[in-house]
Amino acid sequence: MPSKGRRTFLIGAGCTAFIKPRATRQTDDMGLEAATKALLDAGVTYDHIEQAVVGFCYGDSTSGQRALYNLGLTGIPITNVNNNCSTGSTALFVANNAVKYGQVECALALGFERMKPGSLGTNWPDRKSPTELLGVRTAELERAGLGDNHGPGAPRMFANGAVEYFKKYGGDINHLAQIAAKNHKHSTNNPYSQFRDGWSVEQVLKAPKITNELTKFMCSPTSDGAACCIVASEDFVHAHGLENQAIEIVAQGLETDNPAAFETDSAMEVVGYSMTKNCADKVFAQAGFGPGQGRDQVGVVELHDCFAANELIMYPALGLCKEDEAHKFVERGDMTYGGKYVVNPSGGLEAKGHPLGATGLGMHFYIMMQLRNWAGPMQTPGLFEGDKRGKYGLVHNVGLGGAVVVSLLRRPEFYKEGGKDGRDRLGYNHAHECRPVTMKDVDKVKSKQHSKYVLAHAKL
Repeated sequence: MPSKGRRTFLIGAGCTAFIKPRATRQTDDMGLEAATKALLDAGVTYDHIEQAVVGFCYGDSTSGQRALYNLGLTGIPITNVNNNCSTGSTALFVANNAVKYGQVECALALGFERMKPGSLGTNWPDRKSPTELLGVRTAELERAGLGDNHGPGAPRMFANGAVEYFKKYGGDINHLAQIAAKNHKHSTNNPYSQFRDGWSVEQVLKAPKITNELTKFMCSPTSDGAACCIVASEDFVHAHGLENQAIEIVAQGLETDNPAAFETDSAMEVVGYSMTKNCADKVFAQAGFGPGQGRDQVGVVELHDCFAANELIMYPALGLCKEDEAHKFVERGDMTYGGKYVVNPSGGLEAKGHPLGATGLGMHFYIMMQLRNWAGPMQTPGLFEGDKRGKYGLVHNVGLGGAVVVSLLRRPEFYKEGGKDGRDRLGYNHAHECRPVTMKDVDKVKSKQHSKYVLAHAKL
């Protein structure tokens, strides 16, 4: 049996605003902002970071080094990762394991993206896409009985997953519109969001069609942005007095596809239904729950709603409801304030934006702030009822091709109500207020081994 490792904690996090792709910011500058905020939040400097993992999909090799060299050239291992839409959480998974299994006491995960407007494309037109076979399988399933569809590859795959769900269990495009409108409404409370329009169900339905089932407002936009999380051991938390802001990573998993993605006649499997289910089941088992148990202990969720169709079919994959009840789950309002869970209080990818490398780390940022009770207008009520630690927060981040990361987070038992935390270090509560950083902020957290030459080229 593999070692369970030791306890690990998120001690700091930072995020930039997620914005429309305008080519106005470089990835190293966005990365500097997010990492500076995370270090300020944690009350540590870059000298405390013993290892870093940086995620991005659209960028040259060693872009991670270029971003972090702004904070110092300390010689630490810096690894760059690319795992499609789950890239940010993959970076965190690698950093968390370095702490969990005793390689380091403190590690940093950073993710950023600078994207092009419009649907996702490849930067490598001279070779086959790694997701090509998923697209081929999708077309075959349409011909085999799902019915003709249209639109770019990714939304078409996820829309077909919803079509399969509707045929099997019920529901229709109106349920997708309710999901999208819920996310857009949540987003009005999030100053980091790309869209804060609060589109209604009717407005979502009237938006331009992208596929037969998905309108524009049911789809996540391409975005520019960055996010950062810092992971530390329990000894590090206590040594630095971070008990009242540390959030425990109780369990975390990364899963890739199984044969069901290609060997079954299922559009839901093409977009990772079993991949997500298997990962979630293992994560809850890691946390000590029996089969199918533990979901009632969750209060808040950041779920990968790249399209409203994916949110629908991932409710049961994550175990939030029975497989045939996702549409009823929506009808009951069990995915918003006043329901069983609050899903995507940030607005989700559909509203807050989806800069691929930053997305998963942004999700962890939002759940951290929920479990700290810092989230202001986005705060989920009732999270701290019951035992001293209260309810869990769940993160789900998936990428086609494929990889999914699921994290189960919780406030630790050593939290003391009313004790000192780090909100004074940034001078404001960055959980629900978005401000830029200054070079004075950078000066507070940069390493003693920094380069004036590199910093002279930084733009904030």
